Amino acid sequence: MSKTIFEYSTAGRMGVSLPQRELETPLDKLIPKNQQREREARLPEVSELDVMRHYIALSHKNHFIEKGLYPLGSCTMKYNPKVHESLVRHTCFANLHPYQPVETLQGALELLYELQKDLAEISGMAAVTLQPVAGAQGEFTGIKIIEAYHKAKGNTHKTKIIIPDSAHGTNPATCSLVGFDVVELKSNENGRCDIARLKELVDENTAGIMITNPSTLGLFENQIEEIAGIIHSVDALLYMDGANLNALLGIVQPGKIGFDVMHFNLHKTFSTPHGGGGPGSGPVGVVEKLKSFLPIPMVGKNENGYYLDYSHETTSLGKVHSFYGNFAVLVRAYIYIKMLGAKGLRRVSENAILNANYLMKRLSHYFHIQHQEYCMHEFVMDGTKQKKENGVSTLDIAKRLLDKGFHAPTVYFPLIIPEAMMVEPTETESLDSLNAFAEAMIEIAKECQETPELLHEAPLSTPVRRVDDVRAVKVLDPIFVIKE
Repeated sequence: MSKTIFEYSTAGRMGVSLPQRELETPLDKLIPKNQQREREARLPEVSELDVMRHYIALSHKNHFIEKGLYPLGSCTMKYNPKVHESLVRHTCFANLHPYQPVETLQGALELLYELQKDLAEISGMAAVTLQPVAGAQGEFTGIKIIEAYHKAKGNTHKTKIIIPDSAHGTNPATCSLVGFDVVELKSNENGRCDIARLKELVDENTAGIMITNPSTLGLFENQIEEIAGIIHSVDALLYMDGANLNALLGIVQPGKIGFDVMHFNLHKTFSTPHGGGGPGSGPVGVVEKLKSFLPIPMVGKNENGYYLDYSHETTSLGKVHSFYGNFAVLVRAYIYIKMLGAKGLRRVSENAILNANYLMKRLSHYFHIQHQEYCMHEFVMDGTKQKKENGVSTLDIAKRLLDKGFHAPTVYFPLIIPEAMMVEPTETESLDSLNAFAEAMIEIAKECQETPELLHEAPLSTPVRRVDDVRAVKVLDPIFVIKE
């Protein structure tokens, strides 16, 4: 059980000494007498070391990438180089203000301009906006661009977007939010888009298709050029959810294989802090015919330097975020790209793919894997065998993994795989950490057979034991009810 900060308190102990100074204005004039304390506030008396140890002890009760493997499939939770943090906090970045004159922001604008170009080259797109500050907002922006394209052509009948059943959950939500009708496309037995069914679904009312490639099954959609031909035949557009771009860097340029629009997750692929609600960044890339619909302003360059480009204001869908996007995240991504270069970025994807396939091979003898083929940066195994033979669910397995010192993988997603466990080790994990994770999962597989009751009780070593998920969703605890 953790101590509270008050339990560290010792009378007379001090953490910091503040200089004594007289108030220039009497206290009674600053704070009315009836609002002043009659006795000292009850605060802990602790040293700076006490405070540090208290909060560090609390932090270790949570899980974080520096503590251990974080195999969240489809989320790319990888180590963030600390050089990013030291550079982004430099006064030349931290002290900038977006209302400064453009002439005084030339360095920052140059960085943004270069990042626009680098992301366009990496993706094979014609232009990139940096404004969206989350993957979901990037999706929204991309689908709004598709809407703007059809509106400009008078295609008011283009009302539906096709989405595979292996898509991220944000995809159908985004399309509905923009106002499109969502049409689901089932996967075939190989985990890819069912081409025959796609041909049946595509008609003159189709505005586009939204595909995650590689998919949430960890499989590359190898029919993508045929899909592009079908979609483009009715003047619809191909959107790529770029959440899994960590598998493609330096290997595949989405803009060169048929995609018209895509978003990036800089906080995933380009290694900036990720999780805990932020921060994020979701730039959007487009092909040449869609450039005029991008949000304003872009960052441009002429003989006088760098400037904010509003030249396409009449066709742009407008602003999607204040100023120039999540600047601190953009700086981190810029540093990551420049430090690695083209060869380094390709090695990122090659190592991510290698790590995923190594783990998949090691665990395939213990857990069922529906698609037994080489995966990309992640793979999906499942607990159907354990549930059928031992009465142990995927949730039990995930909770038991916490006792082994690892964060659980993504569970019960994608929805098309029963009892799914989606694992993405990323490229930053060593062979030692991959083996440690594999051994933990193998131990759990054996426990399922020998002591299944142990898994029903897991986790046993975490600060918070298993919560009642159903009650948490359906019942509002009285402690949180605000009373009048």
